[in-house]
Amino acid sequence: MQFLYAFLVGGALCLIGQLWIDKTSLTPARILTGYVVAGVILSAVGLYGYLADFAGAGATVPLSGFGHLMAGGVRTAVDEQGAAGILTGALTAAAGGIAAAVAFSLLAALVSRPKEK
Repeated sequence: MQFLYAFLVGGALCLIGQLWIDKTSLTPARILTGYVVAGVILSAVGLYGYLADFAGAGATVPLSGFGHLMAGGVRTAVDEQGAAGILTGALTAAAGGIAAAVAFSLLAALVSRPKEK
């Protein structure tokens, strides 16, 4: 059942984003930013944790899950370091994912050849 829940929740998040792209004049960048901010807000009020527990990767892999990860990192860093954790917590929590994205992007750029249209 965990796979079904992950598929349904992740698919619903993608469906909402696609509807926003199709039915509004919002740019994809604004929609992606909105997902991250929504993840932070839902995590701050304590709701996103329940969704992540219910749906697993269906809730933690999309961009709203990235916002949830950053909010959790800030919360932990503030508990450990005080006010300085506000500035360092989000990047510390997401450092592994950010480093992997940069490394794989560099590898893809080195391996592939761009073509003119």
